[in-house]
Amino acid sequence: MASPIITISDAALERVQQLLAKRGKPSVGVKIGIRTRGCSGLSYTVEYADEVSKFDEVVEKEGIRVLIDPKAVMFLIGTEMDYVEEQFKSGFVFRNPNEKGRCGCGESFHV
Repeated sequence: MASPIITISDAALERVQQLLAKRGKPSVGVKIGIRTRGCSGLSYTVEYADEVSKFDEVVEKEGIRVLIDPKAVMFLIGTEMDYVEEQFKSGFVFRNPNEKGRCGCGESFHV
């Protein structure tokens, strides 16, 4: 069996479960994508997913689905999705071995 495109930490899984429970309508999971923006060119997106599109990659952990936009797959191979809560910020963090650099504010990256 091939390795999944991304791995999902327990903290990220727990946060996704909380978000899906609070949404107030059924979802198939969350979808990760890449958007062109920021100082370095690319940033990660995480959105609710109402359906699985034909070419989405699906990573499932403990019944929770994380969909990967097909345009983002090549940028995300080997990435770990985590969730971090710190004193002044909290959010999903992506540890991506494909990144060649990040902007100073940490909001975008390039490969």
